[in-house]
Amino acid sequence: MCTVVIDVPANPNGEVRLLAIRDEDPARAWDPPGLWWPDTFPGVRGVRDRRAGGAWLAAEPESGRLAVLLNRAAEVPEPASGFSSRGALPLAAARGELPTTSPTTPAFTLVTIEPGGSEVISWDGSALRREPLLPGVHMVDHFEVDDPGSPRIARWLPEFQRAAEGASPESWRDRWHTVLAHSATLGPHDDRAIIRDNTPHGYPTQSLLVCDAAVGGTGTAPELSLRWSALAEPGRWAEPKWTTTLPAPATP
Repeated sequence: MCTVVIDVPANPNGEVRLLAIRDEDPARAWDPPGLWWPDTFPGVRGVRDRRAGGAWLAAEPESGRLAVLLNRAAEVPEPASGFSSRGALPLAAARGELPTTSPTTPAFTLVTIEPGGSEVISWDGSALRREPLLPGVHMVDHFEVDDPGSPRIARWLPEFQRAAEGASPESWRDRWHTVLAHSATLGPHDDRAIIRDNTPHGYPTQSLLVCDAAVGGTGTAPELSLRWSALAEPGRWAEPKWTTTLPAPATP
């Protein structure tokens, strides 16, 4: 039940901005953004799931592409050969390789950003859909993009939209983090909550990680930034302690 917020600029040369909150079983080990796939996806940095070896979020600085994976509320019949892992999807998307045929995975929503825009690819077991996002602020969880039927989106999308108005490259993160902190005044079991503890709903997932990213420039000279902060206690908000992954430190 992850959450992603995206701001697509009206100017194609403007900065595309993203805030992502990861919900996962705290018992499932993961690694923070890094170069975990040097042989199969060289140059791609991402949040690695140790169990399956794939990624929740992946970024390729050279192209300025970044992708985030969300589980989707849809039942997909399991193939006779078994499901394949969804974790390969953001890694491939960071390289510009998007799914074009019916996947052999459970349902998902894949959010991608790159210089000039953003796209959402979704699979519900019956149709694979691609949706370029129009300029403006959008929100995705395990339902549709900007779905008013999601209590989380209905409550907080207008807040993120207002916070994005007139925000500069220096201020947008603080504005969105203020909204996120405000949302955490709700209990983590509340259907409207972004920072979540889903265990009372029968799922082992809790909010574990917050990332923010932005990409600007052009396709030939992208400028991609990415920061992350693990929550000190799963499912409970605390002031983030940010680690900058991109731009990477210069090599001496």
